[in-house]
Amino acid sequence: MEILPGHLLAEINSPADLKKLSKDQLHEVCTELRQYIIDVVSIYGGHFGASLGVVELSVALHYVFNTPYDQLVWDVGHQAYGHKILTGRRDVFPTNRKYHGLSGFPKRSESEYDTFGVGHSSTSISAALGMAMASQYKGELDKQHIAVIGDGSMTAGLAFEAMNHAGIEKSNVIIILNDNCMSIDPNVGALKEYLTDITTSHTYNKMKDDVWNLLGKLPVGKSFTRGMAQKLTEGLKGMVTSSANMFEALNLRYFGPIDGHNIAKLVDTLNDLKDIPGPKLLHIKTVKGKGYELAEKDQTKWHAPGLFDKVTGEIKKKTFDIPQPPKYQDVFGHTIIELAEANKNIMGITPAMPSGSSLKFMMDKMPDRAFDVGICEQHAVTLSAGLATQGMKVFCNIYSSFMQRAYDMVIHDVAIQKLPVVFCLDRAGLVGEDGPTHHGCYDIAYMRCIPNMIISAPMNEKELRNLMYTSQLESTKLPFVIRYPRGEGTMPEWKTPFEEITIGKGRKIKDGEEIAILSFGHPGNFAAAAIRDVRNEGINPAHYDMRFVKPIDEELLHEVFSKYSKIITIEDGTIVGGFGSAVLEFMNEHGYKADVKIMGIPDRLVEHGTPKELYNEIGIDANGVAETLRAMAGVKVAVH
Repeated sequence: MEILPGHLLAEINSPADLKKLSKDQLHEVCTELRQYIIDVVSIYGGHFGASLGVVELSVALHYVFNTPYDQLVWDVGHQAYGHKILTGRRDVFPTNRKYHGLSGFPKRSESEYDTFGVGHSSTSISAALGMAMASQYKGELDKQHIAVIGDGSMTAGLAFEAMNHAGIEKSNVIIILNDNCMSIDPNVGALKEYLTDITTSHTYNKMKDDVWNLLGKLPVGKSFTRGMAQKLTEGLKGMVTSSANMFEALNLRYFGPIDGHNIAKLVDTLNDLKDIPGPKLLHIKTVKGKGYELAEKDQTKWHAPGLFDKVTGEIKKKTFDIPQPPKYQDVFGHTIIELAEANKNIMGITPAMPSGSSLKFMMDKMPDRAFDVGICEQHAVTLSAGLATQGMKVFCNIYSSFMQRAYDMVIHDVAIQKLPVVFCLDRAGLVGEDGPTHHGCYDIAYMRCIPNMIISAPMNEKELRNLMYTSQLESTKLPFVIRYPRGEGTMPEWKTPFEEITIGKGRKIKDGEEIAILSFGHPGNFAAAAIRDVRNEGINPAHYDMRFVKPIDEELLHEVFSKYSKIITIEDGTIVGGFGSAVLEFMNEHGYKADVKIMGIPDRLVEHGTPKELYNEIGIDANGVAETLRAMAGVKVAVH
């Protein structure tokens, strides 16, 4: 379906075209841009509310600054749809997040306007400061560097580390704080309260406005020199900011807050800031989902709603004739409540993903035992460690790729001290349209090399429940990793009685002949489907669900290597240092000989697309496993 942009937007193929318009025309450009985003996302899907909230900012930035010479860095990337449309990607925008289409986030290889690849939060200020310092070193003193941070990203420690450094540099950095009180879920913490106070304090804002108005009217002449004016400026400014503004305390010149939906005000303010040297911060107030009423009212639901009817607001859901299995994250969310009702020491922690991880269920039912700590993965891990020292059994739920941000804390604060924190790594494997910044490829490898870790993966929802039950038992004394994928499992009737699983013990699903498949986690279902596909071709492989990669079930592996000469390992993690590597290490250590084929995520970046498309691309779906079975069995496949 062809979606046509408005008449002004249709003529904007680059920021140079935008600059040809008068300032009075920018309001219409914003209206057309917002409508185009609504039209495309409603039909093709994608993130929604965040980009609607920065339509005016996107237009103003490309209107005022000389991009791509001036470096514009977007944080997270959910906000960057308008930016992409204005920078030559309007006509291909419907391919956004599609297989072989545009990335859902800024990506350096996609456009010269995408100055820094993003996906995870809070990187923008550090990146922009690095660019600014390089420009200063090279003598490019006219070059501007703008970091747009918001959607909850300011809560992370990295942003504060960057501001702390920026305050002592003289580089041209403009930090734009897009304050919408939201990440995916509502923002939490003292910073949110501080920004609310600084925005709503009538005394602070009136005094600040009065001072700046006075400074603009000071006469500069023979009797009142520019130096005297500067001293008075600093003195008056200090009256306002020294004790009231944390950003000024970090030596960042603070401006705002201003209305982020007033395009004329944004353009004037940004033009003024261009002429002020050194690091500065502009605080703008925006509404996530601006311009689409339903998205403004329910900002979490409309962060990425899927396909919807733009007129009625009805979100289109798939319908099925038979009961469908729940999402793994929902099984986690309901199971932790069951366990917590029986074990008073259980607590839940998540860094800004209560809805995505489904810890929201426990937060609603047990608000004194489940906490969203903001986009602060490092803090989430060490907070969990602190709770564990006092006898709490903490389920720390973090997306697999986000856990990468807290790696030192896992080693230093949890593993070395042998604290029994349970790490539930949601979104393990290939997550789909979010692409390589969000694929959970590496957790098996990066956790497996840490001493004192238990690392497990369920093949289905029943196994997830039983692993969660086992992890919280008093007898479990070590850190316990449970990794599971995004989305649906395989068992519509998933709520079964709890059973303890012996740590380090796998299970034999079926015996076979000549070939054995060793699976770890959800890909065991690909293996089971492949075995069904080849059963009429004279191929009868055994199947073992290993459950644990550390400690690995050596008794089961001795059985496998003693009985089978051909072995396939399958996992949804990187083949470098992962589950297959663990099996090869065992084989080498014990002197076994076998033909081993490792199936998993290859040693390259896998781009975005649906999980089905991506698993097919790398060959570890049911079809890929079946083809591997045929090849190992020596069965010739007819070429069509």
